Formats: sequence, C-alpha cells, structure tokens
Amino acid sequence: MRAVITGIGVTAPNGLGTEAYWAATRDGTSGIARVTRFDPSSYPARLAGEVPGFVAEDHLPSRLLPQTDHMTRLALVAADWALADAGVSPEDLPEFGMGVSTAASSGGFEFGQRELQNLWSKGSRHVSGYQSFAWFYAVNTGQISIRNGMRGPSSVLVSDQAGGLDAVAQARRQIRKGIRLMVTGGVDGSICPWGWVAQLAGGRLSGRDQADRAYLPFDAAACGHVPGEGGAILLVEEAGVAAARGARIYGEIAGYAATFDPKPGSGRPPALRRAIELALDDAELAPGDIDVVFADAAATPELDRLEAEAITAVFGPYGVPVTAPKTMTGRLYSGAGALDLAAALLAIRDGIVPPTINVSPAAEYELDLVTGQARPAPVRAALVLARGHGGFNSAIVVRGRAEQQA
Repeated sequence: MRAVITGIGVTAPNGLGTEAYWAATRDGTSGIARVTRFDPSSYPARLAGEVPGFVAEDHLPSRLLPQTDHMTRLALVAADWALADAGVSPEDLPEFGMGVSTAASSGGFEFGQRELQNLWSKGSRHVSGYQSFAWFYAVNTGQISIRNGMRGPSSVLVSDQAGGLDAVAQARRQIRKGIRLMVTGGVDGSICPWGWVAQLAGGRLSGRDQADRAYLPFDAAACGHVPGEGGAILLVEEAGVAAARGARIYGEIAGYAATFDPKPGSGRPPALRRAIELALDDAELAPGDIDVVFADAAATPELDRLEAEAITAVFGPYGVPVTAPKTMTGRLYSGAGALDLAAALLAIRDGIVPPTINVSPAAEYELDLVTGQARPAPVRAALVLARGHGGFNSAIVVRGRAEQQA
C-alpha cells in the first residue's frame, strides 16, 4: 500500500498559503527580518522569520481564539487549506478512518509565557503541569482532530527539527495499516521572550543584524541560524483510494529512515549518512535516481561539514544538486522538515529546484549548491534531510505521481 500526498497547506515567513510561499521561494524572496512580535533590542539575536499578514480572526471561528496560541492557529489554518487543496470534506468520511500525526518542538513556549503572565497577575488561577501537558498535546494533534471530527489514530512526534519528517513517516505507517486518510506535518514557532531565551541558550542562533548575512549554511561565513515560525500540513492517502476519487497526487512517500547519532566521544561516526542510505533502500532507489537533496542546513561550520560529508559520501563530490530554501524562512524547528517536503513536491510538480539565497558555498564542502536563482530541471525524486538537536537524523524520499511508478 503506497502513501501519496494529495493536499498541502503552508504558513511560512515568505508566503501565507502554498502558492504564495512557492512563488516567493522560486524567486528567492526572503521572509527574514527584525523581530516584530516583541522588542528584541536587548537580546543578542534580533532576526526571525515571521509569517506575514496572518489574522486569525479571518480564518477561524472566534470561539477557538481564547483556546489557542499563534502557532496553533497557524496549524489549524494550514490543515484547513490542506484538506481544501485535496478536495476532502471530513464530514463525508468515516470518523475513525481519519487520523492526525504532527510534530512538536518549541511551540509551547508562547502558551507557557501567557500562563506565567497570568500567574503574575493578581487573582490569577494556577495552571497545573498536567493541564499544560494536555494543552501541548492538543496543540499538535488534538485541535486538528476535534475541529475536523477525526477519531482515528493520532500522535505527536518530538524530535526537534527532524520531527516534521518523522510525523509524515508515521502517517505513512497508518496508511499501510488501512487508515484511509492522515493529516500530518508540522507547524512550529516560539517567537516570544521566553521562547527566545530558550533558543539563545542552545548557542546556535546568529547574532548578525543584516538579514542577508545572518543565515549562511555551507558558507565560510556561517555563524548560526535564524529561527522562524510556520511550516506545512500535508494530507496523505493510500494511492489506490486517491486515484479512485480522482485526486491530484503531488507525489509518493517512497522511502524513509531515521537514525540517532552516537554519544560524543564514542569514536563512532555520525549517523546521517546511514539515514540517507536506509531511506534510499526503502524507496528501492539508487543515488543516481535522486534529482535534488533538500539539506538540513544548520549553518554552523561543524554541522555543515558533517552534512556535506554525508551527502558526498553517498552521491559523490558535486554529485547531486543540493538546496536549502529555508535560507528564506529561517529554521522552523518541527515545521522545517514538513515545509521542505512541501517544497520538494512542488519542485517535482514544476520541474524546478528552488535556490539557496545569500550563500557563497565553501569549496571544501564539494556540494553542487543551487544558489542565486532557481534551476530548471526535471525532478522525478527528491531527498529531504532533517536533523534535530541531540542527535536525531531523518530522511524522506518523495517521487512523482505514484501511478506512474507502477
């Protein structure tokens, strides 16, 4: 049973909506700028990718607004758009035949800050850890399930930047078990003072104030990443079911693998290369069958070197086009992998590899990094990579219309 993607909903810093995001990404338009959701002047990092023009009241019923934070609202709207894009009306389907699998990482900070502010206010009500956990779960899956009457399997994957890909893989597992439809992907964001301090504590944020010089993966001037908010929600169905109802199919989830890096100092090699090889094996594809790699693009010299070594070990020096469109959005944590996956599917649809902007690739990495402007090219299969803080590695292979691969 093959899992295919039939709907995409995007809320991204360089475009609200799938086609707006894709037009900006093809054109190399960045959404990175100075933080506006709080005053960042006293912090050592002041840039972020914020979703533009999003007014929750324009998209969601007023009763939902007190129950949700900004990230949750973005996820609910992206899910609505993915369902509409696929031509699916949940009320017409069996409620236990639909499930939700999403990713979570840093989004709970904004809700937590709001609760802390309530605690500081005179007469505020104490919120227990259990209530906070329940909200954390509801943000990632429960709200989408409740809103759409989906009572099938649900899950939240927590593996930082790798989570968006892991959630999609979990959706594929459920499709193979016989679930008719899965809503999956990730939307994240913690652009608030508490969340900002937590991200700064990781020591990987860029402190530069020039938006075109702050986030430079695979560049000799790399100095850390710019964080962002948003992501993508995807609709996954079994290929035969999708074809029977005449659905447009963006592509098939052909292969997936996840690995975990060994303990530092163990002397064992990092595991990203192994994730790539296992994902290719799962897809029954050779390295030469991959037309583009969407890189994790950490933008720290050591992590960039490790990723470049993994890519060149599998594909050879300059052996495959590599791109990092997240240079236009920032790193979106659990939303990043899902958004790169959406970009990969759109690249397959349109036959174009989006650019990595602002970067002059260092020769030492030996990567065919697509920079400056988009590169027209047939894209039949794409590999998407993601790494999470602490050693998570995930890789997904997507290829064109599944019915053409039989």
